This record gives sequence, structure tokens and C-alpha cells, in this order.
Amino acid sequence: MNLKVLFVLMFVFLGGVSVAQDKKFIISGYVKDKKNGESLVGAVVSKKGTTQAVATNEYGFYSLSLPPGEHTIVVSIIGYQTITFSVDLQKNITKTFEMGEESQLLEEVVVTGEAEDKNVKSVEMSVAKLDIKQINKVPALLGEVDIIRAIQLLPGVTTQGEGATGFNVRGGAIDQNLILMDEAPVFNSSHLFGFFSVFNPDAVKDVKLIKGGIPAQYGGRVSSILDIRMKEGNSKRTTVTGGIGTIFSRFSVESPIVKDKASFIIAGRRSYIDALIKPFLKSSNPLKQADFNFYDLTAKVNWRINEKNTVFASGYFGRDVFGATGFKFNWGNATATARWNHVFNSKLFMNLTYFYSNYDYLLDFEQESNNQRFNWTSNIINNSLKADFGYYPNSKNTLRFGAQALYYNFLPYDATGTIDNTTIQFLAERRRGVEYSAYISNEQKILPRLTAEYGLRLSFYTYIGKGTAYTFGDTLPNEELPLEGSQYYSSGELIQAYLNPEPRLALNYVLNQFSSIKASYNRMAQYLQLISNTAASTPLDVYTIASNNLTPLIADQGSVGYFRNFLNNMFETSVEVYYKYMQNQLDYIDNANLFINPTVENQLVQGLGRAYGAEFFIKKNKGKLNGWISYTLSKTERLVDGISNNNWFYSRYDRTHVLNTIANYDFNKRWTVSANFVFLTGTPATFPTSKIQVQNWNVPYNTTGERNNYRITPYHRLDIGATYNFRKNDIRRFKQNIVLSVYNAYNRRNAYSIYFRTKEGTQFQTEAVRFSVVGSFVPAITYNFNF
Repeated sequence: MNLKVLFVLMFVFLGGVSVAQDKKFIISGYVKDKKNGESLVGAVVSKKGTTQAVATNEYGFYSLSLPPGEHTIVVSIIGYQTITFSVDLQKNITKTFEMGEESQLLEEVVVTGEAEDKNVKSVEMSVAKLDIKQINKVPALLGEVDIIRAIQLLPGVTTQGEGATGFNVRGGAIDQNLILMDEAPVFNSSHLFGFFSVFNPDAVKDVKLIKGGIPAQYGGRVSSILDIRMKEGNSKRTTVTGGIGTIFSRFSVESPIVKDKASFIIAGRRSYIDALIKPFLKSSNPLKQADFNFYDLTAKVNWRINEKNTVFASGYFGRDVFGATGFKFNWGNATATARWNHVFNSKLFMNLTYFYSNYDYLLDFEQESNNQRFNWTSNIINNSLKADFGYYPNSKNTLRFGAQALYYNFLPYDATGTIDNTTIQFLAERRRGVEYSAYISNEQKILPRLTAEYGLRLSFYTYIGKGTAYTFGDTLPNEELPLEGSQYYSSGELIQAYLNPEPRLALNYVLNQFSSIKASYNRMAQYLQLISNTAASTPLDVYTIASNNLTPLIADQGSVGYFRNFLNNMFETSVEVYYKYMQNQLDYIDNANLFINPTVENQLVQGLGRAYGAEFFIKKNKGKLNGWISYTLSKTERLVDGISNNNWFYSRYDRTHVLNTIANYDFNKRWTVSANFVFLTGTPATFPTSKIQVQNWNVPYNTTGERNNYRITPYHRLDIGATYNFRKNDIRRFKQNIVLSVYNAYNRRNAYSIYFRTKEGTQFQTEAVRFSVVGSFVPAITYNFNF
């Protein structure tokens, strides 16, 4: 679509916002938790008996326009006591509401923290919001609550299996998910090779996954946004939370600095499996000197200067350490975020954010006996400044607009090798790019039953020096491109630029009180991609950015869904169908040399991708028995010139059938049991169709040239858990519980990969070998406390 046409359409729609209106006044402010002072996201502030309503934003701010006169204001959110407030509105007023938790009978327990019918009434679709209370109930590996593993149980979300980091959304690769922790991107979201996530659940307040209909304020990835918000810290009283588990322990403290004005939270974790086994090892065992652990520290402080200004500072530092005699391997993330919330007036809200993100790793081998050593480091750094504004002109429109500058700085590799006192260094040039973006969107109630959110994001990317840019010639498909020349560019000098308009649209038509039809479309541009020829992400991942040889990844996605609630919103159900079309998706030639290669771009190819499917979801929110069932039927394919005989082939992330079942049952106030069952079709893989015998060795060979021509065996698993809550200690309000869990309860050996080798004892027979990361059931016990 022509860029001028998009701007014209935007102004035509937005023109309706500024139409002359009757005089109105505004009630605005914040909605917070009465117990700890945390802002409540998604609380609904409305005029009783009408459809005039607004939801609080990410910082708990709301603004509601009403005509002069007497009004009854209702503030509601599931799990909290509804507030009714009468006001004679003769001028703009500011009002902060503090909501107390709702005391409920066990039969009426609810497990979510938003409006009961939000899934029907909201314009959002393809969105999953998990409250930390829900995540806590999901049985997990070794009894430890894990946000990423909970995300993997949602419709449209898959994983490559145990030992694989990250997750895949609607057929997208791992690098196509923008994972934000307090707005700072996290590049590797896992500890311990994918078994645990880097997010400490004791420090997390809100988790939101957006798979489609992505709002204009988000950009940079084409498949999903995982937006994780940290707690702000209890501003009422000091609280301590912790747990002692089978493999690691955690501890957090949150407290007011000045009551109701400033507070902080500090949360830390450390695994100790190496410390537990070392005392039982003989001194001659090489594992006696081994390190195998991870640790992380999360911190946040906030200060409410006055009614109009609040500042936040948060940070994360985590690291995995794995090493033994002659071998060392470690990796980790570091992020820092500084934010300033400012209320210009009752209609205009601003959030100004600076963030820093750094992911790096180190790989080191050493043999002292023959003086050999190899050392490899790499990192990726992001710095960004952005401003986001929310404007509330009236009760029918909510405008969002803003701008961002994001600086990419990569070191692909810095490697040194030493042999016989001779050292060779392989040092890559840093690669740099800047992404500028601006957006505007409006959520408008067009008719009593029809709501639309429309917007435009404009991204402008520059690939800059200093460094060398290479140019390559043409060759046959699926062959290494010949190097034709190179040119050195000075610091900040422009090498290549790309401009991409990214329109967004979401519609919601409410059929009745309990059902609605929704549709959405979004275009996304992504300027960095992962270089990898494995299906699963690893800590040694190397990223590359758009350049003079690699064009940005572009994705267009459309979705249509039907949403229906039953029995007074006890059950939520939805059916969504989607189609996603991707251009310039990164792939690699056969036998590609991807690492420690200054001209790696001639090993890469770009092609097309498509993913389509249907997602079915049913969730029970109330009662002793609660949980959800999701089923996804989908197909994901790629088309790359010269690969797989120039035909569409299955993506490595394709899983035809995915079934997730989660169930929690509260027997009484003491005991809760839970279980989850997952089934996933096996992932595609390239298997040999023949073999060549060379000097009594069998060499597997694919004669068809088809990529991903077979599938590994299906993945399925049952996890069970039970939680016992001790009686509360009235002194210091001490709470404690024990969590018992069994991961992979029926001992399934799921295949992580399948490889081929010559069968032992014979020279002419080849056998397929299944490699399983978790080959048995894993019991665990965890003790948790809070006071």
C-alpha cells in the first residue's frame, strides 16, 4: 500500500476524534492494590449502567470523560472487591483507587486478574495474559515455577523439547519473538540449556503474550511479543518471599523506602547442583573441580515524586556457568531500564524509557599438557531511548503515539587459538545498525457494538560503519556466493538504509453480552535474525543484522476469531484462524560455514515462509476445578530458491497437532493438586534415504535432495503436582507451603533428535539412534515461604 494513502486514511479516521463535542469533564488517576500499592493493569473504570468505560494502562493510569453532573463510578477487576464511587463532576478531578482482594468461598475461587468478560469485549485478540497466581499452579520441572514453560502451554506456542531454549509462536523461529523484561529485550530467556527461564517468578507481576493483532507501539519482531512486567515493590510494608528447591533456592525482599511514595524489590536465585554432588566425589574425579550452576539478580526501585511524576529504575543480571578441567563455558544477560511517567494533564500521559541490554558468552578449551587452547567470545548490545504517549480525548477514543531510536551493536566473534606457543586470533569487526521508529494508533468505539483499533508504525533502519561491507556475485542456487569486493566505511557512515511502513488493524463486533467476532491484521519488520542451522536455540547463537546483502524480514498476518463465554463467564472459549506470510526469511546453503567466517553472508539465503492454522481454547476460571484445554492444528512451510528441489518444504518448527491440558483442583484451603498433559507432533528433520560405503564406513546420504523429509516421533508428557499450605502464623503473617511434583510421570523417553550410525558389530548395517534429554520421570520437592 502506498505510504501517502496510509497517512491519508489515518488522518481521516483520526479526524473523528477532534469533532466538536459537548462539554465534558474528566476523572483520572491510578488504580492500585490496597495491600501492597502495586498498580493494577487492566482494571475497568466505568459509569454504572452504561458502556462508558476505560481500562487502566500498563502503569495503572486511567482517564474517563463524562458530562457534568452526578455519576456513579464503578471500578472492577477479577479477584478484587468492586469499588463504587459517587461524584458530582463539575470540573476535572484526580482520584486514585486502592482495591482490596476479594474474600471468596473456595467454590468461587477465581484464577485471573482482569475483567470477567475482557476476552469478549476487548478489541485484543491472539493475546494471552497469565497472572502469576495461575503460573504458580502449573506443575513444572523439579517443582520450580517457570514462566516460559507456562507460556509453552498456550495455543499456538510450541518448543523443540527439553534442552531447547525459548519457544516458537505460530510457526515462527525463536529469534522472531520479542521478549521484554520491563521494556528491555532479552536475547536468551533460559537458564541451564533451556530447563529454566531467566525470569524469577517472585519478581514478576504481569505476563502478556501477543501472537497477532500486534498494536502499533510494538515492533522489531514478526511472530510475537512477550511483555513481562516486574513488581514495583511493596509500598505498604516489608515482605520476604523465598523457596528452597531440589536444584536451586530463591530469595526476595520488597519494602517501602517512604510509605506510599517509594519502594524497592530485590530478588535473587542460585542453583547448587554442583555444590551438592562435590562432597560425594573422589578427589581424582575430574568433576570434583567442575562448575555447573546459574544465578541471577533482579532489582527495581520506584519513587512517586508527586501526582504527576513517577520514576522507575530496574535491572537484571544473570549468568550460567558450566566448566570442568580444561573446559569453561558461560553465558548471560544483563539489562537496565530507567523510566519516567509524567501526567501532563487529565488527558495526556507519557512514559519516557531508556534501556540497555547485553547478551554475551564465553567458550574456552585448554590442554596444558600440549599447550593448546581455544577461546571464543561474542556479544550483542542494544541501547534505546523511546517516548510513549497516551491521549484520552473522550470516552470513545484512546490514542497512543510515540517514537524510538534503537542502536544495535554486535561482536560476532573474538576467537584465539594457541598451538605450540603460536597464537592465532580471529577477530570479527563489530556490526552496527540504528532502527528509528514512530507510531500512532487509536482505539475507537465506532458503534455501540463495534470497536476498532487502527494504527501505523513507520520504521527506518540504517546499517552503518565503522566496518567493512562485502559485495558478492551471482552463482547457482544453493551455492556459496563468490566474493567480488569490499569497502571500508568510517564510524557512523551509511552503508544501507531500509524504510518500512507497518500498518495495524483490529476489529471487535460484540454479538451479545457473552460473544463477539474479532479480526486483525498486522505487518511487522524485523532487522536482525539468528544465524543457526539447528532447530533449537543454544547459548552459542550468533545474530546478524540487515545489511547491503541481507534485506529485513517482513511478515503479514491476518486473524479471525470467535469468542464466547458461558455460565456467567465461568468458561472462556475461543476459536481463531490465522495466516502468516513471511518474506526474506533467513536460511542457509547446504554444508554452510556459519561460524568464525567474516563473509558469512555468502553462506546465507533468503526465502519465503508461510504459516496457517486454527487454535481452539477453553478455560475455566472459577470453582474448585479450574484450568484450560488448548488444541492447535497448523502448518508451517518455507520456499527457498535452490533448496529442496525448489519446492515448499516443512519448517523445522512445524508441528501439525499440539494439545495442552491443564487442570488444578482445590480440595480445601490446605491441599491443591494439579496436572498437565501435552502432545505434539514430531518436528521435521532431514533423514538419509540411502548410504554410500567408503572403506567399510557407511555414509548416510539423501538422494532426493528434499529438506525435512521425515519427522521424529511425537512428543507427549504428563506432569503432576500437589501443594500443601500450612496454617497461617498470625505473627508476622507467615505463610508457607510444600510443593511436590513429578515431571514426565509415566517415564516417556521423548526424542530430542535422531541420528544415524553404523551398527556395532557389523560394517554394513546402519541404525537410527534416538537421543533423549530427559529419559525418566523426575520427582521434586520445594519449600516456599512468605512473610
